[in-house]
Amino acid sequence: MIVSSIRVRLLVREAKSLKDKRRVVRSIKDRLRNAFNVSVAEIDSQDHRQLAVLGIAMVGSDSRELTSALDLIVDALRGHPVAELLDYQREL
Repeated sequence: MIVSSIRVRLLVREAKSLKDKRRVVRSIKDRLRNAFNVSVAEIDSQDHRQLAVLGIAMVGSDSRELTSALDLIVDALRGHPVAELLDYQREL
């Protein structure tokens, strides 16, 4: 069993309040769960209205498949219309 995770920092420029940010983050979390079958949680900067830090985790038996799936997740986050991907850290 291999556990892989990724930590992503997102900038939500259009968020004028924490409520706006939470709406965007909830949408991102739901999309990632449905599309990639991963566990997603907001793990830091909950009180910052424009910065979101998400932890995403997957479990599998093949490290190449997990790496490929994480790459697809990063690409999906890069293309998000509202949240800008600032950086990410991957662990296998």
